[in-house]
Amino acid sequence: MAVAPVICIDGPSGSGKGTLCQMLALELGWHLLDSGALYRLVGMAADKRKLDFDDEAAVAALAADLDVAFLPGQQGEPSRVMLDGVDVSGELRTETTGMLASRVAVLPAVREALLQRQRDFAQLPGLVADGRDMGTVVFPDAPLKVFLTASAEERARRRFMQLKEKGDSVNLAALLEEIRARDKRDSERQHAPLKAADDALLIDSSDLGIQDVFERVMAQAKARFVAS
Repeated sequence: MAVAPVICIDGPSGSGKGTLCQMLALELGWHLLDSGALYRLVGMAADKRKLDFDDEAAVAALAADLDVAFLPGQQGEPSRVMLDGVDVSGELRTETTGMLASRVAVLPAVREALLQRQRDFAQLPGLVADGRDMGTVVFPDAPLKVFLTASAEERARRRFMQLKEKGDSVNLAALLEEIRARDKRDSERQHAPLKAADDALLIDSSDLGIQDVFERVMAQAKARFVAS
């Protein structure tokens, strides 16, 4: 059976990974994986099914059997996340769901179940995988790995603008502090810390537009995957 090609896009929160992955998946006609959303989905599903979060085996079994799909949005639109055939994109990004995700993410059996679940997304014609350990842990043999980053200040500014556009009341200094704290947690965690794979293409998007980043990565993708 043919092996599906994988493009891994790793990096910290706010670096532009999600938008880049959507653009790549649409251009290539490939599948999309938002790995960070999986923990939120497990937490949401466990809560809806009234599972005991201390029952690690039950939560892990749920994680292994999630009916999940990630659908790239059209240009300028966010991707849609489907759980059991229902669009849960809005509920997925709430603070409540984030707290549920934190409760399941500390369970080793859940992390192991989701490792295989993520690998199962690699199907033909190909997969674009968005995450923090796609190239180092989940798909270490992927032929194209990108580590996309940006300064903490720029990422805070982007998030500030996103929230302001939604009408939310936000504080830029507080956002910057949150991003720095999250970076520290992600890079120092024991399991699958945030770091670039040794063979990853490093891109700092602090002073780049998303179109510039997209064109750079697409050039690499065409060189590896698209027949001349």
